[in-house]
Amino acid sequence: MTTENMPQSENKVNPDQNEIENEDEEISLLDLLLVVVENLRLLVLGPLAVGLAALGISFMIPPTYTAKTQFLPPQQQQSSASALVQALGVGAIGGLSAGLGIKNPADQYIAFLKSQSIQDAMVDRFDLLKRYDTKFRVDARKVLLENTKISAGKDGIIALELDDKDPKVAADMANAYVDELRRMMNRLALTEAQLRRSFFEKKLKEAKENLSAAEESLRGTGVSGGVLKTSPGAAVEVVARLKAGITVQEIKVASMRGYLADTSPEFVQAMKELSVLKAQLTNAEKSDMATGDGLYVSRYREFKYQETLYELFAKQYELARVDESREGAAVQVVDSAQPPEKKSKPKKALIAIIASLASGFVFLLFIFLRKAYLSALSDRENADKVSRLSSSWLKVLGR
Repeated sequence: MTTENMPQSENKVNPDQNEIENEDEEISLLDLLLVVVENLRLLVLGPLAVGLAALGISFMIPPTYTAKTQFLPPQQQQSSASALVQALGVGAIGGLSAGLGIKNPADQYIAFLKSQSIQDAMVDRFDLLKRYDTKFRVDARKVLLENTKISAGKDGIIALELDDKDPKVAADMANAYVDELRRMMNRLALTEAQLRRSFFEKKLKEAKENLSAAEESLRGTGVSGGVLKTSPGAAVEVVARLKAGITVQEIKVASMRGYLADTSPEFVQAMKELSVLKAQLTNAEKSDMATGDGLYVSRYREFKYQETLYELFAKQYELARVDESREGAAVQVVDSAQPPEKKSKPKKALIAIIASLASGFVFLLFIFLRKAYLSALSDRENADKVSRLSSSWLKVLGR
């Protein structure tokens, strides 16, 4: 036989093979469809019965009620650093600093609500160890967090939803979350104000002593007090005020490191404002080069620097005293939680539908496996393998 005739013989065989494969595929699909039709009653009545059973069981599940409260967290107040910039009277810096505030503090207050302090307060307030039938506080906190959903919208309003078997208890616990948040904010505000008041009290005392020394040094030049108010010009005063502002800002940043992380929004804002002040000082010093560097100018500048520093520390000290005497930032409740009239769980129809679909898939898988098993038994070789597999399995079980 020549090589030219070999492809022709192959071409004669290939159509037959393709026809056989197509027939096998058609037979397989028909077999599957036949299996489904033969067991159609099971595939319809089985899932229906399971769905009805799941629906009946859902009536035995105790209902769960969801109470919801919405509140507006304390708005971001003007920071002391921004107030400092405005006190310097530099409009451009003040406008830039105004845009550096925290836009959405809601995430911070959500973290407060999920903190262990508030969770423990809720556990004690409602005796959740007994209510949730738990032995340890950590388990009670875990169940409480699972029953609590907290979210913040783009409008800044925080929504808190709480699930419980008793609608009144659900509403009381949701409102209690807000009460505990108020207490935490008052405690944190008082502690921070005390630290700031003590810090600025020391700095004010130091600034007063330095101001007295600078004033005595300036008097040694023989210049009268009236001249001090009019010379050497506004440029010197601007430089002095900017230097004082930078000093206060640097001290403030150093104090913030004691109770804030370097990545916190307040600390980042303070660092940005410090860099703006330094840039403004550089520009002011360039414009002040023509003033000269005489003894009078340098001492007058030092005097104005210490005077401005003293004024700014005095303002910060008074602000800290006011903050210490008042309560923390207010939490404004938009909607108080009310005992829900309708239950939120279980969703009986959804349970029945899911149970029916899942059982339908299981029944379908079952009839295909059963068909495959019966087909395997019809073949003698496969039947022997199944028999040996069964005997081996019984042997392993000790039977």
